[in-house]
Parts: sequence; structure tokens; C-alpha cells
Amino acid sequence: MPADLAVIGLGHLGLPLAQAATAAGIGTLGYDPDPRAAALSGADGPLSATELRRLLSAGFRTTTDPTTLGRVRTAVICAPTPPGEEGTPDLTAVADAARTLAARLRPHTTVILESTAYPGATEEFLRPLLEAGSGLTAGRDFHLACSPGRHDPGNRTHHYANTPKVIGGLTPACTEAAATFYGRLTDKVVRARGPREAEMTKVLETNFRHVNIALVNEMAVLCHDLGVDLWDVIRCAETKPFGFQSFRPGPGVGGHTLPADPNHRPAKGRSAGHPLRLVELARDVNGRMPHYVIQRCATLLNEHGKSARGARILLLGVTYKPDIGDLTGSPAWEIASRLRELGAHVTYHDPYVPRWQVLDRPVPRADSLYEAAAAADLTLLLQAHRTYDLQGLSVKAQLLLDTRGATPTGAAHRL
Repeated sequence: MPADLAVIGLGHLGLPLAQAATAAGIGTLGYDPDPRAAALSGADGPLSATELRRLLSAGFRTTTDPTTLGRVRTAVICAPTPPGEEGTPDLTAVADAARTLAARLRPHTTVILESTAYPGATEEFLRPLLEAGSGLTAGRDFHLACSPGRHDPGNRTHHYANTPKVIGGLTPACTEAAATFYGRLTDKVVRARGPREAEMTKVLETNFRHVNIALVNEMAVLCHDLGVDLWDVIRCAETKPFGFQSFRPGPGVGGHTLPADPNHRPAKGRSAGHPLRLVELARDVNGRMPHYVIQRCATLLNEHGKSARGARILLLGVTYKPDIGDLTGSPAWEIASRLRELGAHVTYHDPYVPRWQVLDRPVPRADSLYEAAAAADLTLLLQAHRTYDLQGLSVKAQLLLDTRGATPTGAAHRL
């Protein structure tokens, strides 16, 4: 099947897009300069081994050869943008992808940016690279648009087809070209006024999540101090049919997209603006949660006549989300590191993570969950995977701290 679509970057955004496009009958090529990524050999990717086999058997193919990019009608940049200076996305991989694509860009091609970037990046950062490398003009010779990624790994309710796609094109024609493409993949396409509005939509969505998680994290600390059951408070509050959306506290916030202040941009595109103080506060609150979890661990151990030094502590679930193997930004890293600094003997169990290292030191993996919980001085539930029998675990564990409120009421100490 000839390729009509090139997905550039085979990570947490690129592979789900390739999966949706292939399922829709679009000839899809996956390009990644990293041979390991192109070989689909990542252990913690967004698709399972079974899904990858189905994707390849359906005709999807991958390559590290950039010449193939000149044969497609649509190219979607899904390159990773990890945190850089001041917490802004590092667009190095996007720049590399743009230069590689530009050298092969043909007229009438539709280029779409899905990678997380600051508002204005499509016009100020991506467009000049594409035009300089191709000799073509965006909006006249080729279509350029932004459609920020909305993939939610492990979500069994919302998937690519039923999650609306926001699109902002450089021109109305660019928007329509991108809308035509995504209309084959999703049930609903939402047209933004332009690329900046599409990019800012991602900023709002991400900050909304982080600010509200920060609120319930602060409530968790307050309720513990006051002897109030926060989880019962949330259960009651979510019965209100208006003006409330439920969020849950936890040991920290992970994932691929960090809270962002659009005023924190590269110097060339920096604007005076007004800093988003709530975002900064949310960042601080959520960043303190691993330390608070450590304090709770030490207090619980002390109340049971034990010290953190020398204690056997089992970390249960170390991924950033339940039911996936993705470790990106997981608070488990910092928690394990701090526990080791206190002199604790740390082990872990996670059905999705066969091997785990913290600061270049391997963390021993428990093979038998119940035996490990029974032997540990403290079991710390960081991620409540569906495969865990939390009722049985609460019976076996000597001491259990649940940071997710997933155990039956009264079965464990809760955050």
C-alpha cells in the first residue's frame, strides 16, 4: 500500500496517530531518525506488543530513510518536546524534523504540527524552517496547520475516533486541508481561528488539569491534618450536578505534557504579558507531593516503632498512569530516590515495568506481590493498576499507604 501519510516521530503521539490512520485505510509511513524507535522496540511505548503486530500486519511500515518523506501528501510532526529551559518545551527534535522534511517537501503537501509547543511556534518557529529548506511558501505552496495532541494512554473510553481534534491553519485553506485529513480519523473536527488559538488550547487544557490536581493535593494535606476523610468529601462533592468536576490527589503529576506559562517562551518570541501565577503555584504544590509522601511514610513507620533507615519499603505501581508502561515524569523516581537517601531498602512491583533504574542504580523487582507485601515494613501504593487485588493486598501487607484512594475504606492508610 503506497504511503499517503508520513508520521514523523514514533512516540506517544505518533504511534496512536499511525494506528488510527492505518485503521482508516490511509497508507501510512512512520519516520524516526532513531533506529530503535523506527524498529518499534521501545519497552514503554503507547501501544502494546499485540497492537504493534496488528499495526504492522495492516500495512504500516517504518523507516529511518528521509527520502521517503517526499512521496506523501500529508506529513504530521509528532517529534518529542521534553522540558527545556524554564520548563518550556525543547523544540530541538521538531527543528530536526522540520529541516529533514523541508528538504523533500513538495507543493500542495499538508504539514501539521502535533508536538507540544508554545503558542506561536507553528508560525514563528516551524514555518521559517520549512520555507527556508524547501524554497516554498506556507499558505501558498503548501498547507501548514497545528493540531495539538490529545491522546490519553490507557483510557478505555476516549480513543482517537471519539476524541474531537482541534485544528488551526495558517490560512482558511490550510485549516480545511488539515480538517479533511483528520475528518477521516475522528468523529468531530473543531476549527480554531488559527495556529495560535490551537496551540493555546493545549496550554489551557494542560494547565486546567495541573491546577485542579494541585487544589486537591492541597486539600489532601489539609484534610489529613484535620482528620477529615478527603475521599469521602470528593464522593459527596461530585454529586453536585453543576459547577464541580472531580479530580483526585496523588503522589505527584507525571506525563508528557507539563504545566506551561505561555509567557515563558524563547527570547525571540517572548512577550511581556502577565505571568500565570496559578500555574506557578500549581507547579510548586504538585512538585512538593513526593516529599509529602516521604514524610507520611516516615511518620507511619515511626508510629509502628520502626525507622525509615533500614526499613523494607515496597513501591507498588511506578508508572505515571494506571494500566500502561509509561514512566515519563512519574513521581516514583523521586520517591524511590528520597527513600534510598533515608537508608530504606526499596523494592518495587509493576506488571508493566520489568526493569527499573533510579539514578543509574537498579531497583529490585518483587516477583511475588503478596509475599513481597507481607515481608515489607511498608507497602506504598503509587499507581492503582487494574490487575491489583487491593482488598487482598490490604490483608497481606503489614502496613499500607494508599496515595490513590483506591483501596476499600478502612483497609489502608490514605494520602
